[in-house]
Formats: sequence, structure tokens, C-alpha cells
Amino acid sequence: MGVDQKQAVLRLPAEQLYARELEALGAADRDSRPAGWRLSPKAVLTFLTGGKAGGVAITPKYIGNKRLVEMAIATLLTDRALMLIGEPGTAKSWLSENLTAAIHGDSSKVIQGTAGTSEEHIRYSWNYAMLLAQGPSDQAIIKSPIYRAMETGGLARFEEISRCASEVQDALISILSEKTISIPELGRELSAVRGFSIIATANTRDRGVNEMSAALKRRFNMIVLPSPSNVETEVEIVRKRVGEIAASYELKAAPPEEEFVRQVVTIFRELRSGATLDGKEKVKAPSGVISTAEAISLLTGSMALAASFGDGEIREEDLAAGLQGAIVKDEEKDRIAWKEYLENVMKKRGSAWRNLYQACSEMNA
Repeated sequence: MGVDQKQAVLRLPAEQLYARELEALGAADRDSRPAGWRLSPKAVLTFLTGGKAGGVAITPKYIGNKRLVEMAIATLLTDRALMLIGEPGTAKSWLSENLTAAIHGDSSKVIQGTAGTSEEHIRYSWNYAMLLAQGPSDQAIIKSPIYRAMETGGLARFEEISRCASEVQDALISILSEKTISIPELGRELSAVRGFSIIATANTRDRGVNEMSAALKRRFNMIVLPSPSNVETEVEIVRKRVGEIAASYELKAAPPEEEFVRQVVTIFRELRSGATLDGKEKVKAPSGVISTAEAISLLTGSMALAASFGDGEIREEDLAAGLQGAIVKDEEKDRIAWKEYLENVMKKRGSAWRNLYQACSEMNA
């Protein structure tokens, strides 16, 4: 991909975004590599958690419990598929993409689970014009991402699996058990090449939408990704991702001050948990998702506001606009909860919070 074409792409896949790091890890990797893997398990771990390779700094892609990442990598060394579960904003999709980029070098084989996902999206479908003209043939098959991963020994990603209907989810059972896809129209089966596996993600908020069957769950190793354990970890995650996204979008604004990042993270953690950080006061939780990902989006949006309509420096008014949009999803219920938080918590925090309190109060008036 040429430079001009890269600049025209809104979002690069992980294998292109971190191509230099992956190349350095591959050159320095002296450990054995499993069938179908581009890197050894230890090199994959370094790519995800950070380190050095031949003088090249490897940035951490996942900030959290290192043992969870080791468990995820170890799962993919076996014939078990991997399921990443967690609250919204716990980096399930981000970890899935970067795992796939490091192991297989191609994170594009993705099924996005929705209410409209069908069994054809999991197995294969047909080019009906060719089917009518020539009958069933290999050329007429439209291969699903899982089909393509099976024939190349790669990894397929299945995002938000619990959003799919139960009968669609269960189409995975035979694939994960037998490692084959039956094609009765051609009288044959596709058998998976060594290295094939699936990384799925599921949102705990959507657990009741289409609960997975026990039979399907048994085909996965489940790893629960927790929310950031403390304020410092969440501040680090937010600061890092805001910097990366802002650079990608070429926002002409200064990064948010440490104090602003900490304030946003504090507000989100308190509204998420229903209590102040010191545990002394309960607060009403809004109806929407108040996740780390929302905090990242809020601060990135504030940078865009400051760059486009200000002097490039984030002000309290920029944060207030973002907070209003992130928290008040239900006009009546959330506005009341947000106003109570402003008056009962933020207002009492003194001079360091005064300007942000006033800007938020004006937005919520």
C-alpha cells in the first residue's frame, strides 16, 4: 500500500499500523513458531504487552493483567477456540485484533455479530448468477471469513457473538468440534489447515440477548477481561489511546492535560460503580454505558472541538460538551442523575473542579 493510499484510509488494521514492530519482532525471534504462526508465543506476548526487539521499542497494546494475555495465547496453541468476555470498553476487540495480527498477520477475517447475521455468514453462500449459469462449483462459492481462515490455517474473529440468534451461533459447534465445513452441493468437506482457530468476543451487558448454548460454550476457553482495576491504570490507558487516535486523525490540538484526563476518568468510574472513589457517597448510575472506550472517545472529541473551534487547547467547555453527550442518553432519567452528581459530588470538590462544574451545569441547565 503506497503512502498516499495509507493516508486516505481512515483506520489501518493492526498488522499495518504496527508493521515496523512486527517486522522487528520477527527478525529478533529465536524461539520455535507453531504451525501457521508468524511469531513465537513469547514474541506475541511482547507485541501485546510491550518491550524491545532489536532496538525497536514495542508499545503495549493491552494494559492490564499480563497473565490473561498469556492464557489467551496459550489457548490458541491448542485446538480450543478463544472467547473474550467483558464489559463494554474492556479492549476485547482491540486484544482480538492485535492477537490475530501478531499470530497470523491478517486481522481482516471478521464476522460482526448482529441480529441480521445468518448461517451463511459463518459457512459460505453462493454467487447466484454463476450458480444458475454453471451449477454448483468452487468458483460460485462466496467464502465466509471462517471458511477463508480454515483453508489458510489462519485466525477468524467473531465479534459480539451474543448478538446473533442462537441457531446461528450453533452453526459454529460442528466447525469447532470437527474442524470441517460440509459442502453437500459439491459432495465434499473443507478441512481446516493447522493453525486455524476462532477468537470470539461477547459483551456481558448483552448476555441476555442470545445466551450461548452450553454445547457452544464448551468449545471455547473463556477469558474474562476486567475493567481497569484502579484510576492510575485507566488514566494510562486513556492517555495512550487518545494520543494514538489523535495522531491517526491528525487533530491539530494539544493532548489533554493530565488533570483533565484524571477528572474524566474519575467521573466515569464513579458513575459506573454508583459511588464516589472514597466510597463515602452513593451516586445514581446513568442508563448508558460509561466505559473506558467512552472516555477515550470523549477526550478525542474534545480535541477535535478545540482544534476546529478553539485555539487548540482543550478547555472545560469542550469537556462539558463531551460529558453531556456521553452520560445523558435518556433525556429524562439521565439528566436528573447527571444533575444530582454535579450538585452532590462535583460541586463539593473545591477550586480544582470549579470551572468544569460550572461548564457542565450550563450544559445541563
